[in-house]
Amino acid sequence: MEESKVTCYCCGKEFDVSDMTIVESEYYVCPDCLESRTVVCCECGDIIFADDNAGDSNTPLCESCYDYHDYRTCSSCGAVMPYDEVYHLDYDDEDYCEDCYNRYRSDSSIDDYYYKPDPVFFGSGSRYFGVELEIDEGGEDNYKAEEVMAVANRNCWRIYCKHDGSLHEGFEIVTHPMTLNYHMNEMPWKEIVEKAKSLGYRSHQAGTCGLHIHINRNSFGDTERVQEASIARILYFFEKHWDELLKFSRRTQSQLNSWAARYGYKDTPQEMLEHAKKGNIGRYACVNLCNEETIEFRIFRGTLKLNTLLATIQLTSHICDVAYELNDKEIANLSWTDFVREYCVEPELIQYLKERQLYINDPVTTDEEV
Repeated sequence: MEESKVTCYCCGKEFDVSDMTIVESEYYVCPDCLESRTVVCCECGDIIFADDNAGDSNTPLCESCYDYHDYRTCSSCGAVMPYDEVYHLDYDDEDYCEDCYNRYRSDSSIDDYYYKPDPVFFGSGSRYFGVELEIDEGGEDNYKAEEVMAVANRNCWRIYCKHDGSLHEGFEIVTHPMTLNYHMNEMPWKEIVEKAKSLGYRSHQAGTCGLHIHINRNSFGDTERVQEASIARILYFFEKHWDELLKFSRRTQSQLNSWAARYGYKDTPQEMLEHAKKGNIGRYACVNLCNEETIEFRIFRGTLKLNTLLATIQLTSHICDVAYELNDKEIANLSWTDFVREYCVEPELIQYLKERQLYINDPVTTDEEV
């Protein structure tokens, strides 16, 4: 007598019923899908679908056992653990595993200036932005740095904090490389700046702080020659529109002379690049070319005003857009008015351009910089 057939719930193929396993009391699953699509609860031994795993890959759990045995999930890395292995920080009610707790409670929460971990890339794309935001006047305080990191690093390690000798009583917040979309929609910038302000920090108002943005060189092309052609156009754009960028930056000319000096105008992008390479400015240039993997925009003043921060990252992206998309003649003919009209379309950037009277002289009310 032929054995009856049933359809696999996962793959939709028919198999002999004797070859099938019933999962979660009602679903027939074939051997291949059983191996690839299910896990075994480490507490009760029931087979459950991987998508229904209330634990993690190391500790698979059905929802009932997760609740009944009082398991918890680390707010930073997502690891699952029994409640008796949970740690809590003094300043929030989140659950942490031992490793994350020790990292947050480390006496070296503010790393030294030369600390540079392996980059973690966030978002999908070819162009990534690493932001260095300096904050001051609240103390170079490990405890406060832990609070800022706790807000930023929920679920994943997005930022770290570093000592900066140019600051009096503060530190530098450094992000891992992120796409523009990730900065705008996934990065908890609002919570970060609000936490920093609540702890007594200032950035724009401190007068000592910068906002530096790194862009990966290989986003401009596959070869060094192609990359340098775009970088040359970035330098040319900076010199051609220096007055507008100076106003955008909120810096004074004397501050830029010290921390983000201009190279000086040349007639073509290629001449600009050659002039920059021959100069002795070093890394304290408006566009720092000293790093092997990135270029760094150093012109911007620090800020804890959310809209200004987001607008600055957006402007940086659009300067890279025109340098990558236009040829030398086209970028030479690109006026500031055409640039902001054609490229600067995000509401945050339009708002900030209007605040600085850089958007076709269209005035707008504004909040105070922080």
